[in-house]
Amino acid sequence: MSKPQTLPQYFIERTASYGAGKIALRQKELGIWQEFTWQESYAQVRDIALGLIALGLQRGARVATVGDNDRFYLWAYLGMLAAGGVQVGLYTDAGSEEMAYIVDHSDAVFVFAKDQEQCDKLLDVRERLPKVKRVIYWDDRGLWNYDDPWLISFEEVQAMGRTLHAEQPNRFEDEVAAGRGDDLAVLCYTSGTTGLPKGAMLTHTNMIFATEAFSQVDRRFDTDNHVSLLPLGWIAEHVLGVAPHVMYGIIMNFPEAPETVRANVREIAPEGILYNSRLWDNLVGMVQVQMNEASWINRQLFRWFLPIGYQVADRRITNQPVGAGLNLLYRLGDLAVFAPLRDQLGLSRLRSAYTAGAALSPDAMRFFHALGINLKQIYGSTEVSGGATVHRDADIKFASVGKPAPGIEIRIAEDGEIQITGPNVFQGYYKDAEATAKAIALDEDGRRWFRTGDAGYIDPDGHIIYLDRVKDMVTLANGERFSPQFIEGRLKFSPYIRDVMAVGGQDREFVTALIIIGFENVGNWAEKQGISYTTFLDLSQKPEVYALIARSVREVNASLPPAARVRRFVLMHKEFDADEAEMTRSRKLRRGFLAQRYASIVEAMYQGADHVRVQAPVRYQDGREGFIETELTIMTVEDATPSPVKR
Repeated sequence: MSKPQTLPQYFIERTASYGAGKIALRQKELGIWQEFTWQESYAQVRDIALGLIALGLQRGARVATVGDNDRFYLWAYLGMLAAGGVQVGLYTDAGSEEMAYIVDHSDAVFVFAKDQEQCDKLLDVRERLPKVKRVIYWDDRGLWNYDDPWLISFEEVQAMGRTLHAEQPNRFEDEVAAGRGDDLAVLCYTSGTTGLPKGAMLTHTNMIFATEAFSQVDRRFDTDNHVSLLPLGWIAEHVLGVAPHVMYGIIMNFPEAPETVRANVREIAPEGILYNSRLWDNLVGMVQVQMNEASWINRQLFRWFLPIGYQVADRRITNQPVGAGLNLLYRLGDLAVFAPLRDQLGLSRLRSAYTAGAALSPDAMRFFHALGINLKQIYGSTEVSGGATVHRDADIKFASVGKPAPGIEIRIAEDGEIQITGPNVFQGYYKDAEATAKAIALDEDGRRWFRTGDAGYIDPDGHIIYLDRVKDMVTLANGERFSPQFIEGRLKFSPYIRDVMAVGGQDREFVTALIIIGFENVGNWAEKQGISYTTFLDLSQKPEVYALIARSVREVNASLPPAARVRRFVLMHKEFDADEAEMTRSRKLRRGFLAQRYASIVEAMYQGADHVRVQAPVRYQDGREGFIETELTIMTVEDATPSPVKR
């Protein structure tokens, strides 16, 4: 039998290889993990695929999907691919306007929308979606009184599929067999940091190659558990979740609700997991705060053994011998501190953990390795089917993003840009030939290189060192270039800092920063210090909080070249918000927009002002929204005692 070319072909092969009792997936409902076999999953996928065909789905047509990750989402995903459709993922927190743009731009003819909330968004912009024939929902709570033929239930579509199956018993297998590796599988919209989202076209071959490349680095087994928690609007869940499920038989586990993810991860204790850098940063803060609030003996144990963990981690990741004495001390620390912490985080059976998205600070990477968590950095993008580089065991450099994955090549252009080639490179942007031409460079051999727009270099050991976006690298007055993102990552290692934007430039004499406090952690700290506060704004402007954050800034400054050190900063009056276009849905900063929106604050820092007056949005308990004017303190790092804030 020839090797499968598509994900549905792998799915059929995998199903045929298992007996009736092999578990394919689990989903927690009402506090109980419900299990479904491969045979049960096969029937569900077949019925929804044939139902879509009965509704009129043609090969190559687009189908948009939006909803929390669950078994119905998975079955719909595999079903549409089996019928020759192309998946277009939407984020659950996307607004109606954002959804309307992507659904219409992608030419989607059907939309899978989980529940009333998502259906209502689509109904709000229905006049802008003339190509959409039907919206298919699978959670009918709140939809019982809706009487609109545009909406149809998942069960109704499957019933149509069962009817077609009875009439044409071989139709499903024939449709799957008709698939080819170069068929479009996914239209994955980029986060749009510089404009409207662009639809990256990825084939089955793209995703299969990327999945195989990562499995060569960290093998996957059909006994492995995967917790599906990353949105299918992001490429990572495709190549580290769905594709390994059908290719290697890993067991999919779906949390009960977004709010229960952490508890459900602990119950499953997966062998592999991917969190974006934001989630790993949150875990660092959570562990640090828990230790600060722990009993005296637990605090002492943590302080005693963490340095031991660092020593062992530093040796293991560079393949150096640990030594009997140090190994014994680490075993004691693991028993007393590290293993219980890993269990609380749901990482007790972990073999490999990944971080992707914005760069995770070297300090955070080293911290997790000290706890015995084999955390590796992935670097890539939607356009290269997810990851292009990954750390190998015993060859981890905290300042790098690893080496190219097997079969992938990376080069550095003259301007310092990272460029990538291999079977993982996308086919182009949908309906945007101009953007595609800018993104792809052809070499003399006709190979297609993706221009990442990222600055970096390859070190003598072959590791890729990511610096920042090429356009975001800042040239200082002395001509030296530095990475704002590197400074931001180091600052966010503090549990009291949630977000940062470092600012500088050739026309600036020093580096400044807009800092967002971690409201929960700073609030807990303030209560222990007997500091009263009312709102986020009030807490952020406390002199004691400025002094607290200044300590973190000084610690980071000590590791930076003098010209790159943060000289002045302001604690912002609000968090950066994706709904206000200040960051993307994957929490990447929209730097140009932020620089423009907060230009008055930035200018005040460089003009030597002690305070700057801003308008702050407020939401009242009765739902009303408005603005208040307030003054923010601007702090010079050398002065840990800011002037009192005026109200």
